[in-house]
Amino acid sequence: MSRTLYMASPSNYSTAPVSEFLLICFPNYQSWQHWLSLPLSLLFLLAMGANVTLLITIWLEACLHEPMYYLLSLLSLLDIMLCLTVIPKVLAIFWFDSKSISFSACFLQMFIMNSFLTMESCTFMVMAYDRYVAICHPLRYPTIITDQFVIKATIFVVARNGLLTMPIPILSSQLRYCAENIIKNCICTNLSVSKLSCDDITFNRLYQFVAGWTLLGSDLILIVLSYSFILKAVLRIKAEGAMAKALGTCGSHFILIIFFSTVLLVLVITNVARKKIPPDVPILLNILHHLIPPALNPIVYGVRTKEIKQGIQKLLRRL
Repeated sequence: MSRTLYMASPSNYSTAPVSEFLLICFPNYQSWQHWLSLPLSLLFLLAMGANVTLLITIWLEACLHEPMYYLLSLLSLLDIMLCLTVIPKVLAIFWFDSKSISFSACFLQMFIMNSFLTMESCTFMVMAYDRYVAICHPLRYPTIITDQFVIKATIFVVARNGLLTMPIPILSSQLRYCAENIIKNCICTNLSVSKLSCDDITFNRLYQFVAGWTLLGSDLILIVLSYSFILKAVLRIKAEGAMAKALGTCGSHFILIIFFSTVLLVLVITNVARKKIPPDVPILLNILHHLIPPALNPIVYGVRTKEIKQGIQKLLRRL
């Protein structure tokens, strides 16, 4: 993508083209960068290593070739893509002062962040439905949650979220940029980039708000409904130990949903209350949101799921 950025002058706009943006991480506390680089790089290695290990384990272990674990593989792939899209560039800024990013790379990063975040939310919703069928309709589970169901669900997750979030970077890329090219953020978020434009960005922000809350909100409503039906079904179970077993089958998934939603909620609140908190705090939380859930997702499942734990142990013995 080739776009021209017009730099503002005191009297009028000069037409000197600028082919890139500059990412300024933590504009008020740039000395943080060196201290943050070590924990962020360790978290990045943990997230990548844990997700790759989980994917290899599911691929090698025949007992894990089931729809529930295929959905978990999809979640791991999304986590890996989000990490690779955001964290290497952040670390390059911290270590090598590589602040420049081209127009096309910036808007591609914006698209992946927006679409893959909602894809993760949608995957959690599909996994909640999987647990609902497993507990509320166990006899019908093998006929409802099949390999074909996983394929259709994956297509739905990618198509719905990819198509509905695609206008966000497209609208941003079509704006006329005539202000400074310095993005006061470590990543190309829509709001950080679009506010550099001299055009009216009301529709741009409105679309992101409506699309984001429609996608994430609908997923959250369906997840809550699924778990309310699960809880209702579990409370009716009379057999000794059956209630604990039923809750245990969806415990890992529920923990990840709570964590994903909490981190996202904190991020939203800090962005809404920008005027009352240091501007560097939302930037740091945004980075951590692309690191901590991807690092924890495979660990929680690996620790709490017996089959995955045994598969990882077998994998480690082969090495």
